[in-house]
This record gives sequence, C-alpha cells and structure tokens, in this order.
Amino acid sequence: MALPALFDRLRLPVIGSPLFIVSGPELVIAQCKAGIVGSFPALNARPQSQLDEWLHQITEELAAWNRDNPDRPAAPYAVNQIVHRSNDRLEADLTTCAKWQVPIVITSLGAQEQVNHAVHGWGGIALHDVINDRFAHKAVEKGADGLILVCTGAGGHAGQLSPFAFVQETRAWFDGPIILSGSIANGGAILAAQAMGADLAYIGSPFIATAEANAEASYKQGIVESGASDIVYTNLFTGVHGNYLRRSIEAAGLDPDNLPESDPSKMNFGSGGNSKAKAWRDIWGSGQGIGAVHAVQPVSEFVDRLDTEYRAAKARIAALSNGGWSA
Repeated sequence: MALPALFDRLRLPVIGSPLFIVSGPELVIAQCKAGIVGSFPALNARPQSQLDEWLHQITEELAAWNRDNPDRPAAPYAVNQIVHRSNDRLEADLTTCAKWQVPIVITSLGAQEQVNHAVHGWGGIALHDVINDRFAHKAVEKGADGLILVCTGAGGHAGQLSPFAFVQETRAWFDGPIILSGSIANGGAILAAQAMGADLAYIGSPFIATAEANAEASYKQGIVESGASDIVYTNLFTGVHGNYLRRSIEAAGLDPDNLPESDPSKMNFGSGGNSKAKAWRDIWGSGQGIGAVHAVQPVSEFVDRLDTEYRAAKARIAALSNGGWSA
C-alpha cells in the first residue's frame, strides 16, 4: 500500500515525535521547513485556548514558507492527542484541530473509533501509538490509518519489543503505513527501519538537543553527554513504563537503580512518585539512541546531518549489493 500523498513532500522518511513540554510551534515549524513531519502534543498548549493560537501560527508560517520556497515545500505537521480518560480536554482539542484541519493526528494511550472518525471527517490522517501486536490490531479495527510501533529503547512511554520482531509481526497482516520508534538517531537507522518493513522513522530524543526545543539548557546538555547506559526504564513516574535520563532521577533525590513499582491503575502524568519531582518537567524522558547526539544545534543542521547519513547508508548498501553477497 502506498503512503498517503501528503508524505510526498518529505525530504526524509521521518516524523519528529511529539515531546511533552519540549515540542512547541518553533520546533514544529523548523522540522517542517527542514522537510520532516513536525509534531507536538495538544496538551503542551496551555491554557486550551493557546492551541488555537499555535495552530494559527504554524499554518501561517508554513504557508508563507511554501509561497517563498515553491521548490522546497514544507512537510505536513501533526498534533498528538492523549486518548485517555484523564484527558478532559480531548473534545475541545479535537474541535480546535478540526477548525484548522490538522493534516495528521497522532493518538496515544487508547484507541477510540470516534476520534479517528472525527479526524477523517476533516480529511486528516490518524496514526496510533502501539507497543504490541494486540494493541496494533485494536487500533486498526477502530479506524487508525497507520501504526507507530513504539519499541524498546524509545524515549518516554515505551514498549519492550525488539523492532525486528514487532515490524515483521505487524507487516505480516497490515499493509498500511508503519512508523518505527525506538533509538533512531542517525540516517543509517532511518534506512534500517525501511529495510525492516517500516515506511517512516519516528525520531524524538535527538530533537530535545536542538536550538528550537523548549527544554532547559541542562536537559539539552544531558542528552548530549549521555548514552544508552544512562537511560532508566520505570513506571514509577506516571504509572506507564517509560525511559528517562538517569541524571534527572538522581537530581530528584532518587536512586535510579532501586526505584519502586507504581500502580498502573493509578496512571497520572505529573507525579514523581514519593518525591516532589514531576515527570517530564523534572524527570526527563529520553530514548537510548542519544549516544549519536554530540552537540546542541539548530533543527536544520541536524536534519542536514540525517540526510547526509541516510544517503551514505544507501550508497553503502548499493556497493555491497553490486559486489555480490557471499555466504
């Protein structure tokens, strides 16, 4: 199955994943101008009325870019909606998205048929986060157009499946768009995702260390200075398992090697367990792929680097193929 036509404008097969608190209009606009899908969680716009302002800003700035750069049109953008009973803004946020005809909606923490129906009603595409094959089937049954497979090593809320296992199981029955998430931080990994059967790569944590990200300097530097071994997987902070930077857990006065389990039935998105620290604000989400991030830089420069690496990886595979495969 071919990708929807709106993805034809992409420079690279990449979606910049929505980052709680970190993603705002500046980051999204920079990502779209650089040629990849930019996205943000609707809940980042506070109060709710600010969502309308952000979508106005994004729409106007990207339209101006397209007028001035007809040979390099901006990529489409996406808004992430938390589809969970704790989100009392969902209906209002969907109404705002309908007003601006948001091209892509990414849903997380629950699949709802009525949400997908609403997105389709204004001509948008609905993608859904899943961490296993059972949830993938449910999402498609409820009308999702594409699946974001959140594998082990992804930043924030993440699954535990290998991308090799997850992609092959899903592709065996689903011919729609598959987006792969989990430790993708360079151009070679983007190509690897496609080689496995995914259509697009989902990249989040490296964008925290960009000039346009709404993250404090110490968070950005923490991404630059850390690697895979500095990531801690726990459900303590929200009730849902996720990956976090070790140094932020230590700064909150907690022992990252001896964290208690949280009760998943008491899911929340602000508590820091028994400490005063709050998830995302004080406890920083991050994926395992950050060892490939070596500096804080503008989005345009990072995407340029991804493009160079992606093309180099393609050339390497072509050279190997031309040389023949030896057993």
